[in-house]
Amino acid sequence: MKLDPFYLIVDSARWIERLVPLGVKLVQLRMKDCDETQLRENMRRARVICAEYGCQLIINDYWQLAIEEGCDFVHLGQEDVARADIAAIRAAGIKLGLSTHDETELETALAAAPDYVALGPVWPTILKQMKWAPQGLDRLRDWKARIGALPLVAIGGLNTDRIDSVFAYGADSAAVVTDITLNPDPEARVREWIERTARFR
Repeated sequence: MKLDPFYLIVDSARWIERLVPLGVKLVQLRMKDCDETQLRENMRRARVICAEYGCQLIINDYWQLAIEEGCDFVHLGQEDVARADIAAIRAAGIKLGLSTHDETELETALAAAPDYVALGPVWPTILKQMKWAPQGLDRLRDWKARIGALPLVAIGGLNTDRIDSVFAYGADSAAVVTDITLNPDPEARVREWIERTARFR
């Protein structure tokens, strides 16, 4: 399996409708503290726009709703993995990405036979409070050596100045949130990411 090197993460279908038409090919819908009605509505809108533009949609956390809504890819954090029915996810034909932050979590992730592993935060991040220190590029290289052909996603503190380094140290895809959503011109930043990752595509 191959992931697009530019992995956009946003918190609403509105962002997906705004940015995916620019050429985004991999996007995660990551919504927190929403009711089921909002989640389903956003999933459905996101599916429509992603299907129209040939973009892979990944749903964060809500694997039951992803199954019910016919989505084909979910991403789970470590706490979610412990509660999720991995067999049901697989039976539904859904691909699975998993977050990791330390050695124990990598072992847990690999035991679930994921379709990709994410490592973060590579650098300090303002997205959320983290109990882990920044992992750094050497940890990224180590993770890639250990997981082999399995795609590795780098996340946490990424910006356009750090693109080359994460790929040089083994990442297959760079996940980006605030560098785009907090940018004064998100569209221009997305275009820059697409252009700067073109040689890794």
